[in-house]
Amino acid sequence: MAKQVVPEPARRRRRPTRRGTVLSERLIVHTALRVLREHGSTGLTARRLGTALGADPSTLYRYFAGMDDLTRAIGEELMGQALDRWTATGEWRADLRALGRAIHSSYLAHPQAAALTASRVTGRPREIAVDETILGILRTAGFPDPAAVRLYHAFIDLSLAFAALDAGALALAEEARATDEEMWTSTYAQLPAESYPHIAATARLLAARMPHSAYPVVLDALLDNATAQLTAPRPEPTPPAGPARPGRQSASGS
Repeated sequence: MAKQVVPEPARRRRRPTRRGTVLSERLIVHTALRVLREHGSTGLTARRLGTALGADPSTLYRYFAGMDDLTRAIGEELMGQALDRWTATGEWRADLRALGRAIHSSYLAHPQAAALTASRVTGRPREIAVDETILGILRTAGFPDPAAVRLYHAFIDLSLAFAALDAGALALAEEARATDEEMWTSTYAQLPAESYPHIAATARLLAARMPHSAYPVVLDALLDNATAQLTAPRPEPTPPAGPARPGRQSASGS
């Protein structure tokens, strides 16, 4: 049975930890981000987090129903940080682009946490605020609701998918990441043109491009498509058909 989460007012009355720190949900989440940065996405445990906080591991369950609940709170924090650094301009395309880049950057700032949370739906207030913002931008721009939902789905999944992909590379050990990036010059650029003419012809461009994220390019492609949808002329509605008219009779009346 899941342990009961203590309401926030009751948590504030708790005594400080042995380090003199008064625990809060936000402090636990920020400490969890540090533990993830130091120990990786599989290294976050209640025992390790309790040690980092100077508290008994069981204390965590006064704030979260379990480690999965804490994982969702971490995901919410990354979404909230993205929204905090974003400012609306009133121009829908610029606003969506800036918000997408903010989400991507927020997750890449915490690559180990990104690997743990990018595929999760938290259902928590700050993530809900991001979803409301995206849908509000699209609906205010004039997209019909079905199109707004379709674009919201593509936009958020694209942002989180690239966040997970790019964070995975950042989470690698420095030596492994450098080896991967050098592969474009050490291996691909050395392939014989007679066997791999297209790779050989573009090897220099590949070496310059591939170590960087493709997210900005793909995001702009999505926004180009959305702009085309919004500016495309809409077909005139077909008037409803009236009642059928009786067929003409011949001159003979037959």
